[in-house]
Formats: sequence, C-alpha cells, structure tokens
Amino acid sequence: MQFTPEILPNLINTVAEVIEKNSEEVTALDQAIGDGDHVINLQRGIGALLEQSAELAELKWTQAIQKIGMTLLSTMGGASGSLFGTLFISMAKAKNDNNILNQHELSVIYALGVEAVKKRGKSDVGEKTMLDVLIPVAECFKKDVDASVEFPKLLENICLTAEKGMESTRDMIATKGRASYMEEKSLGHIDAGARTSQLMICAIADVIGTEKK
Repeated sequence: MQFTPEILPNLINTVAEVIEKNSEEVTALDQAIGDGDHVINLQRGIGALLEQSAELAELKWTQAIQKIGMTLLSTMGGASGSLFGTLFISMAKAKNDNNILNQHELSVIYALGVEAVKKRGKSDVGEKTMLDVLIPVAECFKKDVDASVEFPKLLENICLTAEKGMESTRDMIATKGRASYMEEKSLGHIDAGARTSQLMICAIADVIGTEKK
C-alpha cells in the first residue's frame, strides 16, 4: 500500500478526536501516578498540527514529518514533547526523497524513530512508559512486513500489539519519569503515555486501513 501526505489531515483529525474522547480516562491515569498534565500537553501539540494540517498535506513526506516533529517539540513541552519530537524528526531523517510512503519504508523509518526515542529517554521496554507500546509495535510491524503479511492483518496485529503493550504497564513498577517516585505504588496503574500511544497508533491504523491506495 502507498500513501502521500494528502492523508495527513485525516490522520491528525482522527488522532485529535480519539484523544479528546478518552481525555478524562487518560487524565485519571496520569493523576494516579504522574503530573496529570499529559493530555493537556498532548492536545496542545495536536492542536498546533490541526492548524497546520492543510499545509502539511502539500509538503513532501520528509518535510511534513520533520515539521510535525518540530511542531510537537516546540508546542508540547516537557518530556513528552521531547520524545514525540525526537520520534518524528528521526523518522524524517530516515525517509528517502520520494513522496510515496509504503508499509515497508514506514516500518523502517518508524523503527529508527523509536530507537532514537529509546536513546533520548534512556529507557527501554519494561520501565512503564510509552516505549512499552512503541517498541513492540515496531518489532511487530517489521516482522509482518518481512513476512509479507496481508495489509489488513498487519494493521490488526499492530493494534493488538499496541493494546497488549499498554496493558502490560499495569503490572510494572515505574523506573522513569514522575511515576518512578512512587516505586511499588505505581503497580496496578496503566501508564498514561502508553495508553495515548496505543490510542493514537490504533486510530492511525484505522485511517490507513480505510484510505489504502
């Protein structure tokens, strides 16, 4: 399947809607073990992207992904802004010059973006962060692309992997971020960043699945 940046307004709108729909739940998760401002920061970044969505659709993929990263970095603030900014900026650096994006190239640049997030956050799977979703999804994505799994099944597997990764944070002790101060008290709570990552990944998969070319 191949996509052009014309898909971006739909992707951004869908992400905005799913975060708004689940904002109370995620805020409660964040208030339990974090600062409680994760959704506010995330929506600030998404709001900035909504304002730019028409412009982004006219850019080449490399420019669009870079602009998304820089916008999130400058508008979200805090650790989340730095990490999401790093994700997209690193993906932009890995994208080739053509203006078509297929599942193979997306799996490659996404994995490189996630690797950059790991380095920036000095974190990995098992530390109760959004990486408990991002890393398994990157591994699942690459595995299915390499195995030539049919695209609808590939997207289904990505969503299931994201959900499993998000749920896994419930039984973890946080070792990064504000939640790490709670130590064992962080047990029993889903990480807010893992939840929003899962929501956004599944929302993006839904859009891609219905707008495939």
